[in-house]
Amino acid sequence: MSAEVERDAYMKMVGTEIGVSEWHVLDQKRIDTFADCTEDWQYIHVDPERARDTPFGSTIAHGFLTLSMLSVFSYEAMPKIKGVTMGVNYGFDRLRFISPVKAGMRVRGRFMLAEATWRKPGELLSRTSVNVEIEGEKRSALVADWLGLIYFEQ
Repeated sequence: MSAEVERDAYMKMVGTEIGVSEWHVLDQKRIDTFADCTEDWQYIHVDPERARDTPFGSTIAHGFLTLSMLSVFSYEAMPKIKGVTMGVNYGFDRLRFISPVKAGMRVRGRFMLAEATWRKPGELLSRTSVNVEIEGEKRSALVADWLGLIYFEQ
């Protein structure tokens, strides 16, 4: 769990790394469960025998599974801001899947606060640059500019 900070302190973090999550395993069970939720049963995700004959050499996590891990990564890594009533996902300005995550590999999120702008009183637009790292790999799984709306008590 990350530290709680005042609003002004959060605003001063723009341009800095604000947190790194714990490592999380994307094992075959998690991949299969995600496939069932999304009805994306492409063999490169769910058939280890057939996937061995692909350039990946094994099954790989869905890109959207890796992306969905941003939620837990952010809970672990990003500072909690005092006075926040809720935060909502506002989308992405940029998202690229760089490298596949093979079943059984560990990933984590690294967050840099790129921008924090008041849209109106009590509503802050936050742009966070996210890098999902794969343990032991030089290339990231994904990079993204993630937008969030943060609402404060009035």
